[in-house]
Amino acid sequence: MDPPRPFPESLCHRCAAPPRYVRSASSTFILCPLLPDKYPPQPVLRCPLFRPRPKP
Repeated sequence: MDPPRPFPESLCHRCAAPPRYVRSASSTFILCPLLPDKYPPQPVLRCPLFRPRPKP
């Protein structure tokens, strides 16, 4: 079972980009491969580059 994701309402988790999760001792950051500001403030509720992941 996967650990719970930070900011569950964030679009990042459902993006086709796919995000990377960077963990430190006390926090988890979501790195976006598309945005110039690689670590957008969370939760991301709107994003001009968001594309939903294709359904399996």
